[in-house]
Order: sequence, then structure tokens, then C-alpha cells
Amino acid sequence: MASATWWIVSRLTSLAHFAPPWTVFLSAAVICVAVPAGATAQTLDHIAATKIVRIGYVADQAPFASKDDSGAPVGYGIDICRRIVGEIGKTTDGARADYVELTLPEAFEAIAGGRVDLLCGAITTTLARREIVDFSEPVFVTGASALLRSDSPRDLREFFMDERAISPPRSPELRPFAISSVGVRSGTTTEASLRSAVAREGYKISIVDFTTHLNGLAALESRDIDAYFADRALLLELLRQARDPADLVVGTRLLTREPYAIALKRGDADLRLLVDRALTNFYATADFPELLAKYFGEAAVGMQAQILTLSVPN
Repeated sequence: MASATWWIVSRLTSLAHFAPPWTVFLSAAVICVAVPAGATAQTLDHIAATKIVRIGYVADQAPFASKDDSGAPVGYGIDICRRIVGEIGKTTDGARADYVELTLPEAFEAIAGGRVDLLCGAITTTLARREIVDFSEPVFVTGASALLRSDSPRDLREFFMDERAISPPRSPELRPFAISSVGVRSGTTTEASLRSAVAREGYKISIVDFTTHLNGLAALESRDIDAYFADRALLLELLRQARDPADLVVGTRLLTREPYAIALKRGDADLRLLVDRALTNFYATADFPELLAKYFGEAAVGMQAQILTLSVPN
């Protein structure tokens, strides 16, 4: 029996011994109104009843979430969430994952509306998103930069790689007159960050929206845009998938700090505690650096230190 239900029953039982019947009836009505709808049916209750953990993911987020040749979800975020399902299975025998592919615009509403239980991948924690969902402790930390061609305009190399050909103060006449174009995936936190940074630093940059990262990469390679802006961890994967990686370079300057986490239903404290405990315990095992190395190679050591710094201790 759920804890809220147990409290109601015990409260009414106590009243029945000491109060007139009409008082017990009135108290029951007040208690039922005071308990929020769904308080007795949290996510873990639903999972215990169905034996299914519904995991949402956005397939355009390699190496954090994507699909393999068979259409199955793969990636660092997917593997992390498999660990969570394994933890749930310790108390819910037979619990298994059911994967639900989502678009980024619908992903957070899917969590808030109860279509999925966990949202896994390159999911940035923001205060605006926390108005509708909760987040676990961080599973990854990165920042936004740009993927450029080796012959991208000088102002973009200056902006994303801090390559200063002339020390400040600079003459405005020396800045290129041509307006460079930078692509970005629409509806992301990086889009807002890019627009803010461009306006703040006064660069003449035209921003072009794309629906997928791969579309942005294709536009960069075909010279339709001069750079593509995204989280650096995603850019490294795009570089790996490029037709000729030697013609491209990933920016070194990070314009944002992007902590990735698992999104879950707002106000579900029991599920959030289970997820955070599972993550903290996993981070203490030898499997964690091996998982990072599987997806991020030599950069795994530095990434591990960053994530451990932000994890919740036992």
C-alpha cells in the first residue's frame, strides 16, 4: 500500500475511536482534497505494476543517443539509463526497458504528461526546463562551441577559437565586411546561447536553423554555412562522421557550460532518489571510466573528474 494511502487509513482509524461519526466523515473529505491527485500512483508504482520502464530518447544526439543499423537505441545516455533499469530491477523483478523515440520539442512534455518515465541522452539541465520536469544529478558536462572548415572566415575563427590576429584595441575597418553564416539546431539551449553571444560581442553573423545536427553538418560541408554550433561533445561525433574530417576543426572556446542529466517527472522524489543513488554508485565502479572511454576515448579521464565533482555523495 502506498505511503499516502496508509496515512489516510491510519488517520481515519484514530478518529473513529474518539470522534462522532459525522466528524470522521468530514475529516475524510478534507484529507482526500488535501492529497494531490496521483500522489498514491508515482512512477515506481506504475513500473511495479507494468514491469516496464519507459525510456524516451532523441535519436539525433550521437554519441549520447542515436540508433544503430537495426534501429535499436544506442549511446552513452542510453547505456547510463540501462544501469538505472538494472537498479529498478533489484526491487521490481522482471522490470525491463521500453524505448520511445521522441523529437526534442515534445520530449519534456512527454515526461510531464507521463508518456515516458526517463528522458536519456544529451539533455541539458536548465531552470526553464525545471519548471515542467525534474533532473537527476549530472551524467556529463560539456559546453557549446562550433565546427568550422579549415578555410572558414577569420572572424569565426577569432570568435570560436580565440585566434586574435591583431591585439586589442582593433580597428573596426579590419573586420571582414562579409556576413558569415552559422548553423544551429533549432529549439536547443545552444541556439539561445549563440544568439546572445553574437549580440553581446557585436559580430555580424547570420544564424541558420536546422532540424537535425546531421543536416547542419551537410550544410557546412557543402559550404552553405561557414560553421555549425552545438555542444562540443556532439561536434566531436559530427567530426567523426564527416566526409573528410581533415577539412574541419572543432572550436576550442566554450561559450556555455552544459550539464547533461536524466529528466524525470517533476515532484517524484522516490524515483529521483533511486536514480541519483544508482548514478553515484555506478560512478564509484571500474565500469564507469570504461563506459566513458568507449564513447570519448582519451578525453574520458578529464570527463570523469568533472562528473565526479558534481555527483551527489552517498
